[in-house]
Amino acid sequence: MSKWGKQIKIPAIYMRGGTSKGVFFVPDDLPADPTERDGVLLRIIGSPDPYGQQIDGMGGATSSTSKVVIISKSNRPGCDVDYLFGQVAIGQPLVDWSGNCGNLTAAVGPFAIHRGLVDTPRDGVAAINIWQANIGKKIIAHVPMKDGEVQELGDFELDGVTFPAAEIKLEFLDPGAGDGDEEGGAMFPTGNPIDVLPVPGVGEVEVTLMNAGNPAIFVSASSLGLTGTELQQDINGNAELLARFEAIRAHGAVAMGLADNVEYVMTKRQHTPKIAFFGEPASYTASDGKEVRAEGIDILARILSMGKLHHAMTGTGAVAIAAAAAIPGTIVSKILGDTKSALCFGHPSGTLTAGADAVQEETGWIVKKVVMSRSARRLMEGSVLIPSK
Repeated sequence: MSKWGKQIKIPAIYMRGGTSKGVFFVPDDLPADPTERDGVLLRIIGSPDPYGQQIDGMGGATSSTSKVVIISKSNRPGCDVDYLFGQVAIGQPLVDWSGNCGNLTAAVGPFAIHRGLVDTPRDGVAAINIWQANIGKKIIAHVPMKDGEVQELGDFELDGVTFPAAEIKLEFLDPGAGDGDEEGGAMFPTGNPIDVLPVPGVGEVEVTLMNAGNPAIFVSASSLGLTGTELQQDINGNAELLARFEAIRAHGAVAMGLADNVEYVMTKRQHTPKIAFFGEPASYTASDGKEVRAEGIDILARILSMGKLHHAMTGTGAVAIAAAAAIPGTIVSKILGDTKSALCFGHPSGTLTAGADAVQEETGWIVKKVVMSRSARRLMEGSVLIPSK
């Protein structure tokens, strides 16, 4: 008799959402114990992989493709489903549950419909009320329907995604922290739109520390000797520059009250906060070879994810950028020269437009919602297989 066990099947759907991909589950198909569950998810994705390739799993060896999602019916009033997102580290045995994935948010509504978790109209648009469990916020996804099924195909184009698909509009409600279950306190945890952050080995860095979509740290490109037109190959091969970004990110997280020390952030909280840098509009060639013209954008934006420059823009990064653009005194609005309720920014793969509804109240600035469009599509459905031992 063989000493090796058999493979076990776990129902799942492999989905693209925005510029990310992930494996989607319902909780009943996974272990209830969080430690055991995380072990199963790591094996499904193919982590930890010392080769950095995730060859023996579903992961794609980038932060954009090493993701898992768990969707369940919601018991929360006014919400249809609960959405829990896990960022899976590639080389470490870590599933980081500290924040949301805004791109995969676009696939949550379609998955819920495919799995029969929600009721929808036969034709038209289904408004799916999503509770984002990682950060304690509500999101509304407007999913197009046709003949009783999700309309996945269409002509909506998203820079960073090769093929067009149907447009899904997303509304991130009250994305600034303060009234959900998330950590970090107010939208500006320090109370300031800009802080001077002392970082050993780097120096004093002007930063915007904010909670909107996910915890985020914003810096100007010029403060790091950059322009904002950089692509992945300009950043990801520069170990010294990546170390400076990580030092700023880790010290910023401590200043935001997200961790007690930088070591914890670097080892256990790699997903959030995200760090992004910005520059004044300039023309550049995007990663697919097309020209992005300075006159067609309001600002240059680049964001790092899991220690590397993102190939496009994270969804929650876009939420935070839109929020920061609408509030005076942030790194973003200072580079813009004024506040903007809607803006188009240039990222490594092209451009993206997002808008924020911000108002000033007695307690400070409040962002009521951020709106943007994404698309999503099923790539494979059935079961993932992992060894039983």
